[in-house]
Amino acid sequence: MRMRINTLLDTAQIPNKGGELRFYQRDNEFTIEVVGIGGDLMTTAVHGSEDALAELALKRVKQPQTARVLVGGLGMGFTLAAALKHTGPKAQIVVAELVPEVVKWNRGPMGARSGDPMLDERAIVRIEDVAQVIRKERNGFDAILLDTDNGPVGLTQPANSRIYSLTGLYAAYAALRPHGVLAIWSTDPDGPFTKRLGKVGFKVDEVKVHAHGLKGTKHHLWFATRP
Repeated sequence: MRMRINTLLDTAQIPNKGGELRFYQRDNEFTIEVVGIGGDLMTTAVHGSEDALAELALKRVKQPQTARVLVGGLGMGFTLAAALKHTGPKAQIVVAELVPEVVKWNRGPMGARSGDPMLDERAIVRIEDVAQVIRKERNGFDAILLDTDNGPVGLTQPANSRIYSLTGLYAAYAALRPHGVLAIWSTDPDGPFTKRLGKVGFKVDEVKVHAHGLKGTKHHLWFATRP
């Protein structure tokens, strides 16, 4: 049996002393790991819940064909690809990615694994903190898709938690248009976070989806609609 070996392709520093990302290839698959945190942060082999984040959010949007969508975190491009798939030719998908090297990696061979979504003219990728993009917009988006870190609890960078604080959620509410949807990916449910969403004024729906295929690990998604 042939052993599959991880090949380190590149490294990147997460801003604000957030640690180091390591970018690996193993056969035709790619992974991104965070030094000091066990396991893969993300992998091209498993992306079912990232696909579902965009698909299920855009099913809740009134006019997905012309939607303006913000994606927090480019990752391996699968959430962006799914958002493009479930919107029309006049839609616009803005992606805020904090780490420039992640954008570079998506422009390389890894991009083919998600269908090279960055090449779509509807996609706009900004090297920027998604929290800053949200704060600068009022009634600017029909959907905001947050796939940053591991959900409401900042894993790779404690500062990420501010996005999911009451202040951060009020900003997201203001950045959405009426009937807009805030969709959040997480490894696990979080009762206090669900209560915060309701306190801000969102109508909240929680869904569990498989990480890959129809069995095995499930991830937790929130869909919070602005009335």
